[in-house]
Amino acid sequence: MKNAYWILILLIGWSCNSSSGNRTAPTVVKEDSLEYYPPTPAQLTKQEFRQYYRSVSGYFDSTLIRRGFNGSILVAKDGAIIYEKYIGFSNLRTKDPLTDSTSLHIASSGKTFTGMATLRLAQEGKLVLDDSIQTFFPGLPYPGVTVRMLLNHRSGLPNYVYFIPNSKWDKKQMVTNEIVLDQLYTEKPRKIFNAGTRFTYSNTNYVLLAMIIEKVTGRPFPEYMRAKYFEPLGMNHTYVFTLKDTLTAVPSFAANGTNWGNDFLEGTYGDKNIYTTPRDLLKWDQAFYTDQVINKSLLDTAFVPYSNERPSVHNYGLGWRLLMMPNGKKVIYHNGRWHGFNAAFARLTDEKVTIIVLGNRYNSKIYSSARKAYDLFGNYSNEHHGDDEEAEQSAPQKKTVRSSSRKTRNKR
Repeated sequence: MKNAYWILILLIGWSCNSSSGNRTAPTVVKEDSLEYYPPTPAQLTKQEFRQYYRSVSGYFDSTLIRRGFNGSILVAKDGAIIYEKYIGFSNLRTKDPLTDSTSLHIASSGKTFTGMATLRLAQEGKLVLDDSIQTFFPGLPYPGVTVRMLLNHRSGLPNYVYFIPNSKWDKKQMVTNEIVLDQLYTEKPRKIFNAGTRFTYSNTNYVLLAMIIEKVTGRPFPEYMRAKYFEPLGMNHTYVFTLKDTLTAVPSFAANGTNWGNDFLEGTYGDKNIYTTPRDLLKWDQAFYTDQVINKSLLDTAFVPYSNERPSVHNYGLGWRLLMMPNGKKVIYHNGRWHGFNAAFARLTDEKVTIIVLGNRYNSKIYSSARKAYDLFGNYSNEHHGDDEEAEQSAPQKKTVRSSSRKTRNKR
């Protein structure tokens, strides 16, 4: 009734203004969103579908699912789902089932959203990738850093996941993006290296990118991402977590099933804090086979390796990790880890295959299982290249689940 009252008042006011001849009807400004549509999936024959299904189901059913997995798996070919499983519970305590609409934290896999949103703003002419970050944060005491360096982790900026826990910060107070920026201004933690000289993964980069997006668009990052990307793409179970979502978001658990509680670093976004589902991530993946989000020439720059100081299969583009295989194959992916959440999100663009594995009960096998599945579709020869960085850097966490100062360091 209250909303109806105000609508009536607005209509009366508009009518009076129009009849007076002194004013014209207010201009309706259309939301600067894109009209998205998914690419048309290639039609698999019954024989092709069954062959893929037998191969993928035989692999995952006999490996990851038998090793304490609690989460969701989706594998698609040409946009068509060929394998999909939802195992276990969204909450191990209440035994609520985990379904295709259960939104799980994808941790650093969410950097793909921040990265692509930044590139889109560059495409729209609203920022330049080689802009200094001091354009957006005047006087920030880290000269030489550009937007591009934030995207490809060549900024040399210290990682807030380390420098804030090691500072005098009161860990009873939640850290937000604004606080991370304020700490850079006031505490001036030491840079890791001179800007542009080498690669080091730093979550600070993507916190600042989210803040740049807010400055350029004039809208909060969670709201902008919803209106610009999630809603147009039909990603109905995807959102950027903020502290108001604390009581409703799906929790995570340690490998032994104990609850993994929140800590004082829950309040940052851009580097993490996107909750989504495999089906929604598939829509995100498929959008890049069209030119609707990013034009092809700019998108191609996101998939170029920028860190070539040391020969390695592993590399980083603009918002995406890359595997540059010795035989010329490329994997475009981004895994993630936050507390008990694990996420593996990979795009095999040669075969147009998407592999998504999400979990909310810590299981390091998620990364290796997803990676070994590449060879079900092509010769990726990846068995000799070790675990993904997320798994390697987070290995000791099981002995530290009760130590908030140490468990915060497990995020990548």
